[in-house]
This record gives sequence, structure tokens and C-alpha cells, in this order.
Amino acid sequence: MNASEAEAELTRLREAIDRVDEVLVKLLNQRAKYAVEIGEIKGHLSLPIYAPEREKEVLLHVERTSAGPLQEAAVRRLFERIIDESRRVERESALPPAPEARVLNRRSQ
Repeated sequence: MNASEAEAELTRLREAIDRVDEVLVKLLNQRAKYAVEIGEIKGHLSLPIYAPEREKEVLLHVERTSAGPLQEAAVRRLFERIIDESRRVERESALPPAPEARVLNRRSQ
């Protein structure tokens, strides 16, 4: 491979990564939407947001699902962060609306 071919290949691979990143962002946002729904349900049922057993299940599942080249530990670290953000949006959606939001909602009805 000459320098020109190598540069073209580098550009192609970077564009491919950009497309994968776009898909990842869409999937992460879909996951967050599910977390919002879960948070609302947990709020309604007065369940705790933090579910350590469920988090362990998720981490084990993604570690087993990964076929590499990422090592299981790397997948675990990535998903620990994803779970942290999911827990944050769950917590926000489980909270009752602020008093001013309730007043605005009553006015709009």
C-alpha cells in the first residue's frame, strides 16, 4: 500500500467510525428513553432507583455478549458509565414535578 492508498483508507475508516458513532448515539438515546420510563414507573411504585442486582445482571450480560476485540473489563467500564447516566435520568424522571410545574399544568388544562 502506498502513501496515497493509506491516506484514502484512513479517511474511509474514519468515516466508517463516524457512522458507527451516529448509530451508537441513537442507541444510547433509545436506552435513555427506556430508563426515563423505568424511572417514572419506579417513582409511581416508590421503588429505589439503585438496583444493584439488576446492574450486576446487565454487566454480566454485556461482558458475555462481547466477542472482542474489547476485553470484558473494557466493556464493563463502558457500561458502568452508561448505567451511571441511565440511573441519573431514571432519578430525574422519578421525581414529582416541581410546584411551579404543577401550577402551569393546571392552568393549561
